[in-house]
Amino acid sequence: MLLEEKLGKLLQKNSLRLATAESCTGGLISDRLTDIPGSSEYFPGGVVAYAYEAKAKLLDVSWDALNSVGAVSEEVVIQMARGACKLFETQLAVSVSGIAGPGGGTAEKPVGSTWVGLAAPDGVWARHFVWDGDRRQNKQYSSDAALQMVIDYLEGKLE
Repeated sequence: MLLEEKLGKLLQKNSLRLATAESCTGGLISDRLTDIPGSSEYFPGGVVAYAYEAKAKLLDVSWDALNSVGAVSEEVVIQMARGACKLFETQLAVSVSGIAGPGGGTAEKPVGSTWVGLAAPDGVWARHFVWDGDRRQNKQYSSDAALQMVIDYLEGKLE
């Protein structure tokens, strides 16, 4: 079963709705969610906030965080997820920000460095990854990680 199918079933079973806040994945998570018939029952929408301005304006990410720690950070993905919950009035939101490549990396944040965030009624979580694929693969890996993180939360496996 595809991750997006499994997630859809879990969201329906728990009567929950999920929003997305995507940067480096460029809408891939939302695309995958909407590949599942009936997903409008649990997925009202998502935001592709690629630039700092979009993160700040659409998702209420603070300029202080963007300027001090950068978009590819735990603090920013948590703010993105919280902003998406607020914007779409959902219980859950998943967010992703990373450096897909092939350029843009630094010593501290190499190409492939990605943060995935999750906001839920009982807390927020973030996971860090460093992918080693090309741009397209890194986007795919990030979307997989985001869907899996929500599944882990719904199955009580998120620490």
